[in-house]
Amino acid sequence: MRSGAPGGAPDPRRARSYIRRNGRFLGRRDDTAVELMDDPAADVAMLERTYDRFRLVNAVVSNPRAVYRRWIRPRLSPVETRRVLDIGTGGADLPRAMLAWARADGLRLEVTAIDPDERAITWARRRPPVPGLVLRQVTSRELADAGERFDVVTSNHVLHHLDGRELGALLAESERLAAGGGLAVHGDIERSRLGYAAFALGTLPFAGNLLAGTFIRADGLTSIRRSHTAVELRAVLPAGWRVRRGFPSRLEVLWGANG
Repeated sequence: MRSGAPGGAPDPRRARSYIRRNGRFLGRRDDTAVELMDDPAADVAMLERTYDRFRLVNAVVSNPRAVYRRWIRPRLSPVETRRVLDIGTGGADLPRAMLAWARADGLRLEVTAIDPDERAITWARRRPPVPGLVLRQVTSRELADAGERFDVVTSNHVLHHLDGRELGALLAESERLAAGGGLAVHGDIERSRLGYAAFALGTLPFAGNLLAGTFIRADGLTSIRRSHTAVELRAVLPAGWRVRRGFPSRLEVLWGANG
């Protein structure tokens, strides 16, 4: 899942109680859990409401403004257009936000937002067009094989969907796509008992309104169960990659960055 939950930190006593009752199974990554929205037969109306709510939810849990300020804005120019690739874009809410921030900063940016899921790209293409946004139903491997190059390669909440082979392939493709001085930064959830409790309790007040008729709450909990810890990722990353912790309960997997 490419989103999370609003609502801030839950009451500490409720969080501790929730962890005692539900947190034991989080000691290991559950890579067998399946998110509802990944089902090809998922309800289309619920799926599209989920894409629509990502804009609000990601603004809280993914800290996209911090990603833009730290990794993307320093590489932009007011006179030359820089290219960013967003892999697994879903409804393309984050590329739209990046483009708005770049325009406000007087910087030139083009974002190619890709997703292999036709449902996501179809929904994103129905949204109002934004200058600089390119939507493509394609894989990162296809772009790398075609010789495409980007100044920044990024993704949000994609890594936990992948098995070991797929993760290795994505990282290798990211290196090819960012070759020649580019940067790759893949953001994801960090699995923890406290994060799970915060998500479960923090989303509860919104289950009947903001999140009603979406997959966000159920898939958010599954996402956390499927996600990695920093230690787990450091153990499997190839040379040249590193892990940086972010807020809230975030991990950034980086290549080509000195910061």
